Amino acid sequence: MEIDGNALAGDLSEVFATDATVAVFTCAGCGHAGAVATLRVWGPAPGAVGRCPSCTDVILRLVRTPSRLILTLTGATRLELPLDA
Repeated sequence: MEIDGNALAGDLSEVFATDATVAVFTCAGCGHAGAVATLRVWGPAPGAVGRCPSCTDVILRLVRTPSRLILTLTGATRLELPLDA
């Protein structure tokens, strides 16, 4: 059965309504896994860049514009967010 992306609304609302700094990333470059809070961050202009503390590859980019918040996670193969118990 194929349905549209609206079916993800409930699960995605949990992903984007939590403290993402406790999420665990896995680096696409070296495989290191660690909390987002451990990233080495450069910024602020034109946005923040979070680098892997192990190999310095870019894990994420976060740019705030007047009307949008743009997040790219191309340097991460995985992002794990804890669910509230």
